[in-house]
Amino acid sequence: MSGDARDFNNIETRGAINFFFVQGKAPKQIHTILTETLREYAPSYATVKNLVAQLKRGDFSTCDAPRPGRSKTVTSPEIIDQIHKLILEEGRISAKSIAEQLGISRERVGSIIHEDLNMRKLFAKWVPKFLNADQKRQRCQSSEQLLESFRRDPNDFLSRLVTMDETWLYHCDPETKQQSMEWRHSGSTRPTKF
Repeated sequence: MSGDARDFNNIETRGAINFFFVQGKAPKQIHTILTETLREYAPSYATVKNLVAQLKRGDFSTCDAPRPGRSKTVTSPEIIDQIHKLILEEGRISAKSIAEQLGISRERVGSIIHEDLNMRKLFAKWVPKFLNADQKRQRCQSSEQLLESFRRDPNDFLSRLVTMDETWLYHCDPETKQQSMEWRHSGSTRPTKF
């Protein structure tokens, strides 16, 4: 044999078994020939015997018969687009919910989201206050005035500073980190909550 025994695939092995069967060889003889030729890459005797039994029933196919179960062609451009559309409509949708809506497995949805869409689920970053540009500018001016006052008279600074009375308020955040998670493309910033 000019090639390596590892290069022999299942279809070629079945073709060889078909050839030897047509020549009238018994399963034991076919297994012996394949073992001498392919060595450790040869099929087992049980496999040869099963394939010869198929040949006796008239099945000369060299390919595997289709098996029952879910099709492996779930990752199609249409499915990927549907998943992407669902995520864009509702960033907090769960992979389980997507799987139920599209009728595919949760694992397949996760694979499409992470590998094909290159997205990940991030939780919101907590920010104490959301200030607009005017409020930020006003805070900077107030801070600069306080700093200037401190530079003029550092010893008398605290006695001249008037502050307001503080009131403590309890804050209840009904949304947990888990609930604030959103799907985002890799490299995009995390969502924020105030």
